Amino acid sequence: YRLAAEQGDTKAQYNLAFLYAHGRGVPQDFGEAARLYRLAADRGFAEAQGNLAVLYMHGKGIPQDLAEAARYFRLAAEQGFAAAQQNLATLFVEGRGVLQDIGKAARYFRLAAEQGNVASQLNLGLLLLEETDAGSMLPAAPGEAARFLAQAAQ
Repeated sequence: YRLAAEQGDTKAQYNLAFLYAHGRGVPQDFGEAARLYRLAADRGFAEAQGNLAVLYMHGKGIPQDLAEAARYFRLAAEQGFAAAQQNLATLFVEGRGVLQDIGKAARYFRLAAEQGNVASQLNLGLLLLEETDAGSMLPAAPGEAARFLAQAAQ
């Protein structure tokens, strides 16, 4: 992968970054993983954007930066990458790196849930069970909540 990555092959950059992040066939090096993920991410590769966001979120190989994590999760989420949708929704629920926004959280949980992401099915189901709190939460929707919780349980 190294030669192809150096020649600008986005998939090779992503694959080599993955190997460095997990220490498979090379010494584990989160800094090199971040560098390679960024090359692929900045060329629009959704999985690289999502994985780079995780490194930013946890401060592995690069300084922790939740706003940058949210930015890369959003880029990947808008391309339909379910794991990024799940992670971005979680940031919106917790108000980490973004302003807390339960409506946006529900939107991204729903996008991921509809792709079969079990964590998003569970989280969306739980959000839909909660009562509204001065308009800051979603209206409770127990029937819809039950559907997503049942999907998560399967």
